[in-house]
Amino acid sequence: MRMRSKWLVAIICASLTAVAFAAAGSGYHVVTTYKLGGDGGWDYLTTDADARRIYISRGTHVMVVDADSGKVVGDIPDTPGVHGIALAPELGRGFTSNGREGTVSIFDIKTLATSSKVKVGDNPDAILYDPSTKRVFTFNGRSQDSTAIDAATGKVLGTIKLDGKPEFAASDAKGMIYVNIEDKSELTAIDPNKLEVKAKWPLAPCTEPSGLSIDRKNRRLYVGCDNKMMAIVDADSGKVLATPAIGDGVDATAFDAGTGLGFASCGEGVLTVVKEDSPGKFSSENVPTQKRARTLALDSKTHKVFVVTAEFGPAPAATTDNPHPRPPILPDSFVLLVVGK
Repeated sequence: MRMRSKWLVAIICASLTAVAFAAAGSGYHVVTTYKLGGDGGWDYLTTDADARRIYISRGTHVMVVDADSGKVVGDIPDTPGVHGIALAPELGRGFTSNGREGTVSIFDIKTLATSSKVKVGDNPDAILYDPSTKRVFTFNGRSQDSTAIDAATGKVLGTIKLDGKPEFAASDAKGMIYVNIEDKSELTAIDPNKLEVKAKWPLAPCTEPSGLSIDRKNRRLYVGCDNKMMAIVDADSGKVLATPAIGDGVDATAFDAGTGLGFASCGEGVLTVVKEDSPGKFSSENVPTQKRARTLALDSKTHKVFVVTAEFGPAPAATTDNPHPRPPILPDSFVLLVVGK
């Protein structure tokens, strides 16, 4: 068979597989919607599957919600410009990245009381806890670096210079951390022990990567890309293995080790479910959620996915000081959507 014919057959087979997955359906749908209300926008969500809690950043505070009832069970105040939440359950500690303040808040995961704040880089965005080193890493958008903190003592251990603006990050829990470099469309591998960059990999054809998650067993990274694809990347070589289609406006991804499914939450109002149908062959399905539901958290125990969003009013008129004003969130319209089977 000629090379062109083989290529056409491969494309046709991949297309048929995707159609079959979409036709059969993953079974995922919005099963429950909880009205949370409250003030503030939002960014990242984090789930503590064992403690049955969901942590939701709300601009200047963190809302804590019961994962089974949807009831608000607590709040962590004084987190200016909070982006993300990282948890170290074995240490009984949690950490928030406070973007406007350039700090990390350290709190008790049982009482939610803040014990201290640590100064980090400029505009810390993503934050993660690496269990292999028991260190917390912030990824600082404006200073384009990463700050390493000893999770037990709160001491800053060092700073890792990055090649551009970092977005989300993931740990393999075996001595490697990965972070998307959004403005360079790159993936950077970091040694969390030596606090140094080990590799930089281009993500083409993926552009402006945001969400990042990891399949630790199969050594694969799931990268959410601005150009409506998920780049599935070999965690050892950096090779892009597949690029299944996802919705528009992705900001977060997740991988469920229990089901083998990948997820991408997209602002257009869909949760994309990605499935490996055969070795190296992936298909995807868009599950309707709600517009602007662009960040997610996975419940590894129930295999449900949580997304949040709100209703917005009309944007105010543009001014010289604010040429692109954001539309206001309508009062008490903030909701938590539970997507499951």
